[in-house]
Amino acid sequence: MTPRIAIIAASLALAGVILAQPASAQPARPNIVFILADDIGYGDLGCYGATKVKTPNLDRLAAEGMRLTACYSACAVCSPSRAGLLTGRTPYRAGIHSHIPFGSPMHLGRGEITVAKLLRQAGYATCQVGKWHMNGRFNQPDQPQPADHGFDYWFATQNNALPNHYNPDNFVRNGKPVGPLAGYSSEIIASEAIGWLRKGRPAEKPFFLYVAFHAPHEPIATPKALMDMYPWPDDPKRAVYYGNVTHMDRELGRLLAAIDELALRQNTFVLFTADNGPAYQVPFPYGSAGPMRSKKGHVYEGGIRVPGILRWPGHARPGTTSDEPVCGFDLLPTICDLTGIQVPADRPIDGSSIRPILEGRPIERPRPLYWEYDRAPDWPKIAMRQGDWKILAHLTPELKPSQHITAEDMRIFKSAEPDGFELYNLRQDPSETTDVAAVEPERLRRMSELLVKVFHEVRNESPVWPAWTCPPFERDRIRWFKVEDAK
Repeated sequence: MTPRIAIIAASLALAGVILAQPASAQPARPNIVFILADDIGYGDLGCYGATKVKTPNLDRLAAEGMRLTACYSACAVCSPSRAGLLTGRTPYRAGIHSHIPFGSPMHLGRGEITVAKLLRQAGYATCQVGKWHMNGRFNQPDQPQPADHGFDYWFATQNNALPNHYNPDNFVRNGKPVGPLAGYSSEIIASEAIGWLRKGRPAEKPFFLYVAFHAPHEPIATPKALMDMYPWPDDPKRAVYYGNVTHMDRELGRLLAAIDELALRQNTFVLFTADNGPAYQVPFPYGSAGPMRSKKGHVYEGGIRVPGILRWPGHARPGTTSDEPVCGFDLLPTICDLTGIQVPADRPIDGSSIRPILEGRPIERPRPLYWEYDRAPDWPKIAMRQGDWKILAHLTPELKPSQHITAEDMRIFKSAEPDGFELYNLRQDPSETTDVAAVEPERLRRMSELLVKVFHEVRNESPVWPAWTCPPFERDRIRWFKVEDAK
């Protein structure tokens, strides 16, 4: 372009005139913003039917894009779910079997290929802020850290922001501990993400921003002004929970506003979802799975079906919904599809690109949707969905819930076999109230055979971890390991 033409083009651009691109010009690769809530339920957002809690920014995001009504996490608990999101693989393949306590040998191995690695290699700027939870030895050289998994810039905690998501003292920025920091974790995380967007990223590169809020996972801390929105005299902790969800929503809204202020909206793919269903535990068991059965830690729908909202201007039509099943491990193949990156071919990838739903087409799935959580107490441990049908199974012998890894745990893991099958038609019975295994014997036979095959394939790939034990509470574990490292 000659200098004179360049000046004319710039003048027209300032005047709001859009110049036609040459036919050979390629559209810019989209920016990716992936936002994850922690322990939020299918029924916790206004746009999913919640009436007690206010989520105006997420409701607006859904109106501006597509709401996914059959969106699943990759597992029923936090660490495995996050591993599935990053790798596109059922997390048990990587050996992420449960939530990872501080100090545990369990971690996402260096050999795993994450979406951040792929994007960084393709020229993207990459950033992770918030909860990491992909290793036990957080910020220690003997296990890979966020930078090793593809993030140029990271600002994270191992699991929770401690002591209680208010004035946290355990954040690490690019390998250097920071804090204590003033404020609540949701606003700290949003501010860090906004700061990176404004000043930290190379402006000439497309970017991948992964924002992992701690909210509304306990230990919950909520500003009083937001608690006051929910007067509940007979159960004040309910106001703490509802206010915490609203606080996360407010900070997410601040992040989305920054994207608009930076004129990034049009070429940015935004996806919001959750790591698993709502928590059972006291003192904050107020999360709602909506009409779904059960909650976090269970492979019934309430433990794995979560909110999902997708906004991509010009591609996702505003105000639409999709009931096509999508899952956390679809993130990697989807982003590969959007950016023209080759999906890794040297290992099983369990997810599929969800791009077809933007065009009103079904997703092509060479592999069925599969979930496993073998520490779910007295409940089915594995599940698989094909079309409208979902099969679940127990495992014998059965692992018991535990903070530890023992040699016996690993022996049971490598020897357990599926039994006690259940079968549901989710189109007719999304709440899983009627087990139809007895009246669908041929379907049960076919699906159980495939479920057992997938189970064995995943188990055979999973690493075995060394035995490990330490104090049961997170803050005590951190103190204990600091003492051990100092010896």
